[in-house]
Amino acid sequence: MTVIEAYLGELRTRLDGPASAKRDLLREARDGLNDAADAYRDGGWSEDEAQRRAVADFGPVHLIARDYQAELGMHSGTRTLWKLILGVPMMQLAWEFARKWTFGDWSQLATSTPGWYKYVAQFTHGSVYIVPILGVFALVCMRRLSRRMDGARLVRTAGVLIGEAVGLNLVSVALLVIATGVIDASRLFLSVPCGILMVLWVVLSVRLALLARRSWRSCATIVA
Repeated sequence: MTVIEAYLGELRTRLDGPASAKRDLLREARDGLNDAADAYRDGGWSEDEAQRRAVADFGPVHLIARDYQAELGMHSGTRTLWKLILGVPMMQLAWEFARKWTFGDWSQLATSTPGWYKYVAQFTHGSVYIVPILGVFALVCMRRLSRRMDGARLVRTAGVLIGEAVGLNLVSVALLVIATGVIDASRLFLSVPCGILMVLWVVLSVRLALLARRSWRSCATIVA
């Protein structure tokens, strides 16, 4: 194994994030190291020494990994926020359309609705609008703070903002599902399209929570 490949191998083990973004960063690092090694070879250094000097110029692997990890964290966080901003309201709109098209008015429900349930429904419906707003706010903050903070601090701050938005969505969906199940579980499946969309909504919410956890894990990796 060459000096450059050994360096890249160690760098790879220190990084955690989306595979495509991680691959792009490592490719850029390899290209930069190879160009530097070529320059040293042209200057008369041996292959092994040229690579050693290129690696030394590039920087200690733990410092480069810290910067790259911050970039991976930002990439992962941005993707999560866009899925949150677009996915949550689309699921709500699709479910409402499916309910009106395949089931009809709420007056057709076979069971009565207790008074407390309307507050749960209002909380969930309100969250559908609040969550995307929080997501947009987080994106704007990340863009503005990127000019004032170093990568590690920015990723930690982004992790907090993403966690708040994703957490609110997850809590609202879980509360709605549990409350509806307590009253009448059949309401979760008013029709086949409604049932499918409800499952997809829950899956999306869990997926967003896992992506947010990845952002937090990126923060821990940077600290370590």
